[in-house]
Amino acid sequence: MSTRLEATVETALGAFRVWQAGEAIIALTWGQGEKAGTPLLAEAARQLIAYGEGRLKTFDLPLAPRGPTFHQAVWREMLDIPYGKTRTYGELAQRLDGIARAVGTACGANPIPIIIPCHRVVAGGDSLGGFSGGQGVVDKRRLLVHEGALAEQFELFPASTRT
Repeated sequence: MSTRLEATVETALGAFRVWQAGEAIIALTWGQGEKAGTPLLAEAARQLIAYGEGRLKTFDLPLAPRGPTFHQAVWREMLDIPYGKTRTYGELAQRLDGIARAVGTACGANPIPIIIPCHRVVAGGDSLGGFSGGQGVVDKRRLLVHEGALAEQFELFPASTRT
């Protein structure tokens, strides 16, 4: 197993920790950590900063997320969702001959959120669905607003779930 290196990146969207193993990015989380420097981590930082400033719409980094075969397939599908657009769990499930719940599980297991844009996968109807990064659905909504993808029908807590 190769050495894991990490760096903290301060962006307009908050602080992120990004990890590298070998010559690929393997993880991204919210928060602060080490400030190790490699050319790849510096490039990831540059791209994350540009994304946070609205200057970057597509990441171009070598990625090596680890996970089961179905998760890998879901993550590849997420990479094809354009900036500012969304797809539903059901739409991805249909493309992969899977079920929406399994797609949701794969989204929640995505080790490289934002770069692999799981925030662009939403529930059907008028719900955003879940989000495992940062502050959960609050950050999912914030990322979708940042990209201009959030339609008015998406609420944090749809009327059907309020008590």
